[in-house]
Amino acid sequence: MAQDDFRIRIRTTDADTLLHRLDVLDATERGRFAVSRDGDEVFVYASSYADAQRASELVHASVRDTGDAPEISPVEQWLDPEDRWSNEPAGETWEQEEVEHGHAPWEVRVDCGSRSAAGELAEQLEGEGYRPLRRWSYVIVGTTTRQDADALAARLHGEVEGGGELVWETLPGNPFAVFGGMGSSGTPSG
Repeated sequence: MAQDDFRIRIRTTDADTLLHRLDVLDATERGRFAVSRDGDEVFVYASSYADAQRASELVHASVRDTGDAPEISPVEQWLDPEDRWSNEPAGETWEQEEVEHGHAPWEVRVDCGSRSAAGELAEQLEGEGYRPLRRWSYVIVGTTTRQDADALAARLHGEVEGGGELVWETLPGNPFAVFGGMGSSGTPSG
């Protein structure tokens, strides 16, 4: 399990004072917690459920005599496969939204080395039910999940990257600059 997979969320009217108090607590706990702020919300991250529980107890103790009555969440856990915190509702992923809009959220890009090899690979993939794009000696194949893209890239010796409605390159010498001129600059225009 990765670091900081657990957190508590604190909604307060005095985030500055709370952050100062948490700095003092962090010094006594020898850096066991990571703290961030987003407006009136403060997040305390920990590497285990027990450490997050401890952080919650320390936050409760630190605000007990301040007059501030922050809202402190129960311990939340990061659900990596679902890309969300446990307190957030399971819902549609960004990948599902892309598919609903008719776009592949993941792409596999294969440099075939020649135009004819790219044509052969594109025909093979069409026979397998894919809808590849061939651009000179490259073949681009969209997939609906990262896992599918990783498996296809491993099989075809290609590279996986995010797809969607608009993809542009950030590297100079982009062979896909034909997609609208953005490929050469690496940034979208207004």
